[in-house]
Amino acid sequence: MPTAIISDIHANLEALTTVLDDIDRRGITRILCLGDVVGYGPNPRDCIDLIKRRCRWTLMGNHDFAVLYEPTSFNLSAESAVFWTRQELESEPDSEQRRKRWEFLGNLRIGEHFDGALCVHASPRKPISEYIFPDDVATATTKMAQIFERCDARCFVGHTHVSGVFTDEPNFYPAADLNSVYDFRDDEKCIINPGSVGQPRDRDPRSSYVIVTDHQVEFVRLEYDVQAVVAKVNGIAELNDFLGARLLEGR
Repeated sequence: MPTAIISDIHANLEALTTVLDDIDRRGITRILCLGDVVGYGPNPRDCIDLIKRRCRWTLMGNHDFAVLYEPTSFNLSAESAVFWTRQELESEPDSEQRRKRWEFLGNLRIGEHFDGALCVHASPRKPISEYIFPDDVATATTKMAQIFERCDARCFVGHTHVSGVFTDEPNFYPAADLNSVYDFRDDEKCIINPGSVGQPRDRDPRSSYVIVTDHQVEFVRLEYDVQAVVAKVNGIAELNDFLGARLLEGR
């Protein structure tokens, strides 16, 4: 069964609906989410409702955690977005809807497996908060070795918003360098980042997600109405305009 894996929606409804429409068009029925449903973006309620309804399971991201608890070590714009998101969820007039959304966030999983692959939001060592950057393969080889020690085979992570494949040489292969397809080898260890649905940071503003089969992973990029999201962000005083402007450049 092909599986769609999405991550880092960040309350970007236009991007999420575009990705879900593409998944539906392909006839894929199993959707997994690696977390960060909220944070940064202007539509946390709608995105929670869609993810809750459409995904087989969803993991806890650092922004989901911050909305529930506290935004530790966040920059000012990210912190402000967390507090606004919390206020937005609390201001829902329907008490049952409000309860269900908070319950959804509170029940998010830290890690999960599917078809023998480990899935976390950030890294196998620190599932919610540790970044695995492409440059780590050259500048943090000990870190990469320790991370791969915790992987039995394949692992899926989000968090950096950069799509590609880490192998245990170690090396990193951006999705564009792979022509958007990576073929699995028997008994290999690899870490796959599907990129971000709602806030790509690889200088490509298109939404990113992956389709996984037994033999390969395919990276999918989709254009969506970025300008509509920028206008929404600019219309919310508590959200820094930079959070919209960055979407135009994929950074």
